Amino acid sequence: MAKVEYSAVGRRKKAVARVRLVAGEGKITINKRDIDHYFGLETLKMTVRQPLALTSQGSFDVLVNVNGGGLTGQAGAIRHGISRALCKADPDLRVSLKKAGFLTRDPRMKERKKYGLKAARRAPQFSKR
Repeated sequence: MAKVEYSAVGRRKKAVARVRLVAGEGKITINKRDIDHYFGLETLKMTVRQPLALTSQGSFDVLVNVNGGGLTGQAGAIRHGISRALCKADPDLRVSLKKAGFLTRDPRMKERKKYGLKAARRAPQFSKR
């Protein structure tokens, strides 16, 4: 008998998270490490758990493979992926997840550096003489 598994991809900035929801007792594993060992800050752990807390879904083990970006971007990508996978598991949850903003892909990206400038918008120092 095949195990029921829901998978989805979440993205934020440069981070990409491949998320799998498997029937279990609510453990979250990120890159083969427990969430407590992967994320040091409580705020990042809370960000990852938000969709599960909102929908009160504790019956899934979350297996995540994430790469790219920094820790904050990765946490946002995981939240996005978990939300998408929960929608596949139960379409009735879509309304509450959408209202909370967890299904919306955050479009904010790093702005590219332009020629003639020191950074994206930082111009060289101006001197009259």
